[in-house]
Amino acid sequence: MRIIDSIPHPQLRISIFSMNDKYLVKFEAGPYEQTYKFGHDAVEGLVDLKSRVDDAFLEKVAAVFREMHGLNAWK
Repeated sequence: MRIIDSIPHPQLRISIFSMNDKYLVKFEAGPYEQTYKFGHDAVEGLVDLKSRVDDAFLEKVAAVFREMHGLNAWK
């Protein structure tokens, strides 16, 4: 797996990897992380992949992070 790019964001670290004919988009926020996989054949390159990480997608990622944090509070 190798990192091929990143997406700037003020609160999240967003890294893009390439591995086994897939792109992996990894989101990190504090101790939490999420990874989403996209087949190379499902997107038309890196520009297309980055355009899919739009505001709506980022809101869903943020919602999952909020849920993860809430679940962690119960431990």
